[in-house]
Amino acid sequence: MTKPWPLARQLLVLQLVLVALLVGISAFFAYADAEQATEDNAREEVLAVAATIADSPSLTAALAEPDPSALLQPFAEQVRADTGVDFITIMSPEGIRYTHPDPDRIGEQFIGNTEKALAGHPFTEIYTGTLGPSMRAVVPVFDSESGEIVALVAVGIVIEAISDELNERLVPLGAVALGAFVVGVAGSFFVSARLSRQTRGVAPAELRDMFEYYQAILHSVREGLVLVGRDGTVALANDAARDLLRLPDDPKGRPVAALGLDDALAAAIASPEPRADELHLTDTRLLLVNTMPVRSGDRGMGNVVTLRDHTDLQHLTGELDSVRGFAESLRSQAHESANRLHAVISLIELGSVDRAVALATAELEAAQQLTDRVVGAVTEPVLAALLLGKLSEASERGVELELTSDTAMQDPAEGLDARDLITIVGNLIDNALDAAVEHAAERSPKVQVTVRTDPGELFVRVADSGPGVAAGADIFRRGWSTKSGGEGGRGLGLALVGQAVRRNGGRIRVAAGSPANGGGAVFTVRLPLSSDR
Repeated sequence: MTKPWPLARQLLVLQLVLVALLVGISAFFAYADAEQATEDNAREEVLAVAATIADSPSLTAALAEPDPSALLQPFAEQVRADTGVDFITIMSPEGIRYTHPDPDRIGEQFIGNTEKALAGHPFTEIYTGTLGPSMRAVVPVFDSESGEIVALVAVGIVIEAISDELNERLVPLGAVALGAFVVGVAGSFFVSARLSRQTRGVAPAELRDMFEYYQAILHSVREGLVLVGRDGTVALANDAARDLLRLPDDPKGRPVAALGLDDALAAAIASPEPRADELHLTDTRLLLVNTMPVRSGDRGMGNVVTLRDHTDLQHLTGELDSVRGFAESLRSQAHESANRLHAVISLIELGSVDRAVALATAELEAAQQLTDRVVGAVTEPVLAALLLGKLSEASERGVELELTSDTAMQDPAEGLDARDLITIVGNLIDNALDAAVEHAAERSPKVQVTVRTDPGELFVRVADSGPGVAAGADIFRRGWSTKSGGEGGRGLGLALVGQAVRRNGGRIRVAAGSPANGGGAVFTVRLPLSSDR
């Protein structure tokens, strides 16, 4: 199978044909125009010479002589030599020649048309006479006194002479046409070479297939792709990128700063330096952003930005952390239970059976009371397991975690994703535990948790005995943290809480705790249930 011609070669052939056609058509019309101009010049020349002779006073004087030819023949030849015409024939109204370039033809009948001239109207025509085909003019000669036509003057230039003049004009015309053709061919080769470099010798069908594949890939990949030009405007954003960034329309041609994105995210997309695996939090998603500047030689072309949705992964990570915490709490409890079991066995071996039974019974009652308190107040299995795990973790860390008496979640949280509940409650408790432990030297570490379903909404309240939150602090911004190294890996928990609350159409408020409860910070979350959303 013959390989199709590259686009550059096809364009070259098309341009060469087009240039040849244009030059040929232009040369044809130029030749026709030159031919017409030559004929017009010859017609004007013979008509002017004939009219000048007809108006000459010496002509009418010679016609009155017995032998007009004796005077008119030298006059006509002198004028013919001066003007460069091929013949001047002066004749009687009947067409009898008085003059002729060949003296032997004087006295013979003029060959040609004279009717219009005899009617008093000068005219021109192409006619074949004794000298061959010629452009001739015939003009009447009027008597100055009577006004009658007393003679006719015919002046002509043979067609061969006109053709010689036309051929002289064709030389520069041909040179111009050849020059235009050479310039057109050179330009075509230049354009073809440039196009060949830019298209890399690809045929049109291959270009079409590449474009279709390119469009299909852009619209089918799940990762977001954004191309940013070196001027900071968006050159391309695929469907996934528009969905991840929540852009209402195609942002092509708009500056990145005008897309309404978070300042940190906009800076990462337009960054002149590479950015690798950066986490950026939007109102509804957690995005993993990679930015790679692209260069062609020494010229910067802009950035290629990829976006990946890590929201679900973060939810799963949060759930995994909760499960790990719960497992760690169970391990701790198992270790503590083993210690107590050894104590019970030792008491039995020592014969203190009553004390062994009392110790074992007290341990079982405490554990059962804790489980019954949580399960009785919270019927959501995932949330109950989370609270049990956090209670055990708090106990191990030396923090008093109290589930308030008004905690009551007997109805399922309709319309709320269990993962969002884990994100909100788990991160708020973790943050409270950290704050309480960090300032345990100043006050007794304590955390209070309230979870209940009020009419139409889920109410969550977490209070800690920590230092509280400074007024005006942007605590829900990713990277904010009271601990050192906030931007390096901390400060994500509260940002995820804020995102989950916004995603579910809820509200979150931060206030200072009362001094009676140890001060600290109080986080209050209200999430609308499905009936009111």
